[in-house]
Amino acid sequence: MSRDALKTLFHPFATEAVSMPTAGDRVLFLGAEGGNVLPDGFEAEIISIQPFRPLFRTLREGAFPEVEGQDYDVALVLCGKHRGENENRIADALERVRAGGLIVIAGGKEDGIQPLRTALLKLGLQLDYTPKYHGVALWFARPKNVDDAIAAFKKSPVMVEGRFEAAPGMFSHDRVDGGSELLASRLPTDFDGNAADFGAAWGYLSIMLTEKSPRVNRIDLYEADHQALEFAKKNLARNCPDLNARFYWQDLSAEPVKEKYDLVIMNPPFHEAQAADPELGRAMIRAAASAIKNGGRLMLVANRGLPYEPALAEGFREHGETCRNARFKVLWAKK
Repeated sequence: MSRDALKTLFHPFATEAVSMPTAGDRVLFLGAEGGNVLPDGFEAEIISIQPFRPLFRTLREGAFPEVEGQDYDVALVLCGKHRGENENRIADALERVRAGGLIVIAGGKEDGIQPLRTALLKLGLQLDYTPKYHGVALWFARPKNVDDAIAAFKKSPVMVEGRFEAAPGMFSHDRVDGGSELLASRLPTDFDGNAADFGAAWGYLSIMLTEKSPRVNRIDLYEADHQALEFAKKNLARNCPDLNARFYWQDLSAEPVKEKYDLVIMNPPFHEAQAADPELGRAMIRAAASAIKNGGRLMLVANRGLPYEPALAEGFREHGETCRNARFKVLWAKK
């Protein structure tokens, strides 16, 4: 998402199309990001909600990974690329803003702002809107009865393969990712040390490692998406309740890992917004190299075309390829 969407969100306040929140008002900012200068006169307290750790770290005081509280005077909703996540944020805004309070939603075309506007209009909400900075801001007063609107937008968690739970907005929330499945098929069956799952998402690879190597001593799960990490806790409790596991909400590209491991497994992310960005995976490989003990191993899966081999050569004593299929390759490295 560009910073343009942030400017679009605050444009109605800057142009006085809506009343400026004043001192004493409570403003809920869903999908909050740092970097925006508030319009002059915007003096209300802002409670910022951002579950994605790299974006959370751009915020200052008054920031939290999960939404709490009721009866806010204003809700700001900054849309992202995941439709289900955007809809859940709108449902949260409808649920937590007082009747008559203001809800402002903004995003670009790539964020699906126009379908959201259409959906709100079909529910009979009286909207105002303005296009600005390559996006659209829309706003409305929260009606007294919002039960139907909340039901229309709120997305329930999904059960995957009858035993994993995930939610919209998470990586591969409605199915097991093909790359993770390929890596899972090559995980060791005799591992008995301490492992880490980098970019653990909702916990699939950690569960697979536990099932293949039941003598594993401990698995630490690192994930930047706070909500996904909470679902990983649920999934591990359901599928391997006796596992010794720890959970870290962490940006592996910027926050160093303090532990040392015998094995790191990962399916690193490689997209920033809509574009492929191999640097994300390279940063995670560097983090793994610093977190693996001498003699320890890294196992990762990647799209076939991603050039991770030079990063492996730089950080490890040995590396190679275990297997590949039409889409993915499984790589290994040893310290």
